[in-house]
Amino acid sequence: MNTPYSLYIGLMSGTSLDGVDAVLAKVDADGKTHIQGSVSAPFNLALRQELLDLQTPGHNEIHRENQAANALALIYADTVNQLLHQTQVNPDQITAIGAHGQTIRHQADLPNHQSYSHQTLNPALLAEMTRIDVIADFRSRDIAAGGHGAPLVPAFHVQQFHSANEERAVLNIGGIANLTLLPAIGEIKGFDCGPGNILLDAWIQKNIGELFDENGSWALKGSANPELLKQMLLDPFFQKPPPKSTGRDHFHLPWIIHHVNHQPLSAEDIQATLLNLTAQSVLTALFQYAPSTQKLIVCGGGAKNSALMDLLKNLSNLYFKNRLSVNTSIMYGVDPQLVESLAFAWLAWAHKTKRSANLPTVTGANGYKILGACYPA
Repeated sequence: MNTPYSLYIGLMSGTSLDGVDAVLAKVDADGKTHIQGSVSAPFNLALRQELLDLQTPGHNEIHRENQAANALALIYADTVNQLLHQTQVNPDQITAIGAHGQTIRHQADLPNHQSYSHQTLNPALLAEMTRIDVIADFRSRDIAAGGHGAPLVPAFHVQQFHSANEERAVLNIGGIANLTLLPAIGEIKGFDCGPGNILLDAWIQKNIGELFDENGSWALKGSANPELLKQMLLDPFFQKPPPKSTGRDHFHLPWIIHHVNHQPLSAEDIQATLLNLTAQSVLTALFQYAPSTQKLIVCGGGAKNSALMDLLKNLSNLYFKNRLSVNTSIMYGVDPQLVESLAFAWLAWAHKTKRSANLPTVTGANGYKILGACYPA
């Protein structure tokens, strides 16, 4: 007798380079997901730094990248094994692992089929170490069809969060922030809207050596500078219409330094300004493209930044005149930290069941495509 569900594992390590999240999910025949367990593991500092260094050209980078890809596969495998042990599930019970890998280049706007997005990972090694099929390289097929290959998760957001009764949007705040617009009736849209945690992390690490600004407490010691914020919001990326995507190729520490340009501001004031940049760029984009939104569902690591969440709620009243409710995805049954890893479990399911998982209205691709490549166990 056929089982009414299959088991998949989703693995995600995002632009913030903080570590890997793994989820075990039941996926029903209709694509509904149910988390059965989760494990999170931080990167060791040496691998984190190497992955960060590989974001820009450097000496012997082909060798270094392949070594990093192997190291990442081993960390992924260890995390999978921890998850299987925790949930008392055997490898042969898992249909597949969906593994994103670590983005080290994203150039989606190049002309004449020159665009690409490269995620470093050795999926064959991951399959070997776990004895489970691995689905990886999810962006390439969409890019080959003229799309951006990003954002990847809006099709999953539709599955998980769409309502026929109210206007919703999903905001994922990882290193980059992206929006999925979920009207009750009508076309689904989504796009990267700007920096999420990436600039906040870069600035605090440069100034006080912390990897991230926990709860935005350092930003709260400063005051946002209106002129600097206005200047930053003039960046051409914010003016581009969707479909659009971005990454560390565009938003990085030199970007901050270029805009600060020896202005007489404290480091805390600049951090406060960057916090406002994330919040205002999100809400400006949401109001421009979905002004009737009633519920904003926030997920990703940025959902744990209480100062950012408070700012989003307060500023939303200015943009939406108290008509927008802002809450994390926990209100909808999913831990904000696990939404993206759950999405990769779902993307692996879509690949295995031969279902398209891109949305041309989001990425700009010329049609619906099956995403990912399979590395059999």
